[in-house]
Amino acid sequence: MQPIEILHQDDALIAVNKPAGLPVHRSAMVNDAEQYLVDVLREQVGGNVYLAHRLDRATSGVLLVARSSEVAAALGEQFMGRDVRKQYLVVVRGWPEPAEGVIDYALPGSRETGPRREARTHYRGLATVEVPIELGRYPQQRYALLLAEPESGRFRQIRKHLAHIHHPVIGDCQHGRGDHNRLYKQHFACHRMLLHAWKLDFRHPLSGEAMMLQAPLDHEYASLLERFGWTLPRSG
Repeated sequence: MQPIEILHQDDALIAVNKPAGLPVHRSAMVNDAEQYLVDVLREQVGGNVYLAHRLDRATSGVLLVARSSEVAAALGEQFMGRDVRKQYLVVVRGWPEPAEGVIDYALPGSRETGPRREARTHYRGLATVEVPIELGRYPQQRYALLLAEPESGRFRQIRKHLAHIHHPVIGDCQHGRGDHNRLYKQHFACHRMLLHAWKLDFRHPLSGEAMMLQAPLDHEYASLLERFGWTLPRSG
């Protein structure tokens, strides 16, 4: 496996650009992978690493890892206190209307039968495309690139929220549309879920310094944007 891209590293924490498809750690839900990010990173940097938060296996992007349990706890408090700004790039089926809004819909945890808790996701349309490929009863298909900002960090929040408003994430096998996922594989050679943790704003747990980290897109995601003629905003 290629070394994991490191976005920032100091004595207290490491920020990496998590590859799509690599699970963060072994769990009851993911125990069949050949490799896990924490194991790969531990060997890559030497010494123990402690997760400060999580990303889904299929999601790529900025992930914070602490060098001590104390720093991990301090970062965790920022996430729990909603002091961290998280911005995701996501490609969805259809063109959401309105093009900018808030999805306010309570979600359960990892168990669908568990209690639901409030959850809000802000989204903003960045670009749209219409491709001349017939699927079902439509001769053309519409897709949109969104910037999504979840206020909370519920289990699969962005994926579930976008599916709830009938604009599922492309490549999402659990909450998406299999026909559109297959279209992207067949016509665009895209075999990943198009959800990327793009930017993360937080305070350094020791110095209190404001940190803004950005993870570049992988080749597969970036190639798709280029094919559609989509460009990313300089700030957001």
